[in-house]
Amino acid sequence: MEKRVCYVVGALSLSPSLRPCPAAGDYVIAADRGYDALMAYGVTPDLAVGDFDSLGYTPNHPNVISLPVEKDDTDMLFALRRGLELGYRRFVLLGGVGGRLEHTLANLQLLDWLTLRGAQGFLAGEKTAATCLRDGQAISFPPELSGFLSVFCNSGRAEGVTLEGLKYPLERYTLTGDFPLGVSNEFLGRPAQVSVERGSLLLLWEEKGNFYSQLPKLWAE
Repeated sequence: MEKRVCYVVGALSLSPSLRPCPAAGDYVIAADRGYDALMAYGVTPDLAVGDFDSLGYTPNHPNVISLPVEKDDTDMLFALRRGLELGYRRFVLLGGVGGRLEHTLANLQLLDWLTLRGAQGFLAGEKTAATCLRDGQAISFPPELSGFLSVFCNSGRAEGVTLEGLKYPLERYTLTGDFPLGVSNEFLGRPAQVSVERGSLLLLWEEKGNFYSQLPKLWAE
């Protein structure tokens, strides 16, 4: 189960590169208006959750959890909690980037929320992807990637940050949350790696190709 993927899909503009292709054992959750997106993609979710204020109706689906409009958890967060309860530790969040800024920021925070629970998430939008590392984790990028990679301290201090195989390397550096030193680094067409000894890092990069073709190589070590 730990190597299976839970897809959580919110409202998103349809793009062939973002159509989820769940394998056997994967789980797909539609969060509110993500239900319409999945139906348009021809992907039937295993579960639909939300207050459905954006969707405008309650889905005709055998597995629906209706949430109140006034609540502490966003629809996306509730869906992640459900995935964790089912035993998933790998998550792909779709439709959480590029809409309302506050929702994008909330979804970026959820990447760190997952690391604190022994899980990892990728937030993917059209031409954009993000993930989070914490406390001794590392991620390797294949040489096929090109464009920009930005690495930010999520809050306070991120100690022992090492960037290898990128245009601007670092070795056991301390990044702080009040200075964006790690913005707009660049892939060089060779393997790259980012690691952190203590603290939390947010990584964002351009996704020019097929995100899912790279995903098997990107899960943190």
